[in-house]
Amino acid sequence: MEILKAEFITSAVEPEQYPTDHLPCVALVGKSNVGKSSMINTITNRNKLAKTSSQPGKTRLVNFYKINDAFYLVDLPGYGFARVSKKEKIKWGNMIETFLASPNLLGIVQLVDIRHNPTSDDITMINWIKHFNMPLIVLATKADKLGKTRIKPQINKIRKQLELSAEIPLIPFSSETGYGREEVLKALEQLFTNPLDFQD
Repeated sequence: MEILKAEFITSAVEPEQYPTDHLPCVALVGKSNVGKSSMINTITNRNKLAKTSSQPGKTRLVNFYKINDAFYLVDLPGYGFARVSKKEKIKWGNMIETFLASPNLLGIVQLVDIRHNPTSDDITMINWIKHFNMPLIVLATKADKLGKTRIKPQINKIRKQLELSAEIPLIPFSSETGYGREEVLKALEQLFTNPLDFQD
């Protein structure tokens, strides 16, 4: 897949605020500060398309980015951020759950931090995705923070901890260096041509 056009369309809280053109959507999920916005900028080659922040919990809305006028990348609020109120966490959780029930949802990209073991929230999200048999791609972000020899062993460890089948892509990725970018684009293209390949 080659991304020729990418644009921010809207932010939403309720389904009534989602785009009405019914294009297929690929949702991005992950804990706060795992690098969802940076990943969008890297794969689209647009440095400022998605706003990034060193402050976790910055994404508080459902953000829609139209790609090649063909589909949306949808950045969902990060989960697992401790420094927000319980009420805010519930609100974010409801936003995520509501969007993931969208009939236009084609698949999910879950981001985890390659440097650490998956969190309980990561595992909960993966189990939810598996339960609903949604096509899934997993990105292990911040790969530039590890030495090259550590990447493969850590990927194998994460695959085991998340209990991912061999069919589910688990891609080491770095927004800083672009490492893994082509693999992500290939996985997205495959998601559109044969989503069944991504199911457990």
